[in-house]
Amino acid sequence: MKELDRIRWHCRRGMLELDLALNAFLERHFHRLDSGEVDAFNELLAYPDTDLLDFIMGRAEPESERVRGVLRLVRGA
Repeated sequence: MKELDRIRWHCRRGMLELDLALNAFLERHFHRLDSGEVDAFNELLAYPDTDLLDFIMGRAEPESERVRGVLRLVRGA
């Protein structure tokens, strides 16, 4: 499975809001990410849905600065 297909699969979540936000990000920004940003996005996707929704909604922040960097892109998508 290609990397983008694998990541797209991991963007399928249990909440519609997450599906919409993550897939919009993939369509608009994924092709411009460098390998470090792809790693940070994968790290972001490892969080549980409730934490991930809090991050995207701006109610919480992940500890990792590199994850926060890619999260800013997700929020802007």
